[in-house]
Amino acid sequence: MEKELQSTAVSDSGKILRIAGIVRESIVDGKGIRFTVFCQGCPHHCPGCHNPQTHPFDGGSLVKIERIAQEIGKNPLLQGVTFSGGEPFCQPGAFAELAKLVHAMPGNLDVTCYSGWTYEQLLEKAETEPDVAALLGECDYLVDGPFVLAKRDLTLRFRGSSNQRFLDLKKSRAAGKAIEALE
Repeated sequence: MEKELQSTAVSDSGKILRIAGIVRESIVDGKGIRFTVFCQGCPHHCPGCHNPQTHPFDGGSLVKIERIAQEIGKNPLLQGVTFSGGEPFCQPGAFAELAKLVHAMPGNLDVTCYSGWTYEQLLEKAETEPDVAALLGECDYLVDGPFVLAKRDLTLRFRGSSNQRFLDLKKSRAAGKAIEALE
């Protein structure tokens, strides 16, 4: 993960994210070429996690979402942006704001988010946590559920274990239930 975007010199204006790093062009974190933001902080601590360095909530660096959005806007080849982890739903307000900026960019970029919580658990959280509802509302795709080492499957696209789902959230919202995305 690149570190040059990260900055600890932050003023009080603008939403801030605590990130572990970024990957400017990824083809493994969702459909097409993606700009991936790795959130710092995760409560799940899944055994065998691919990114254990993202678990501590006091690690990483603080970055303004506007700065991340500027970097995303520099690449006309992107199909979308992915929020990975750590756990993005531990910073849902700032990630929702970044997703809004992404959706407002030219190029029709989509937003994919990874979460150790299931879609159903996030919907329940969204009932009492407006920022969780906002982030869910801004996501186009969700890879949900904890990584389970015993269910690890390297043949799956965009996920690490067979219990995880790659959900199309637009279709899920319309249907009122989780709908898997066509790969």
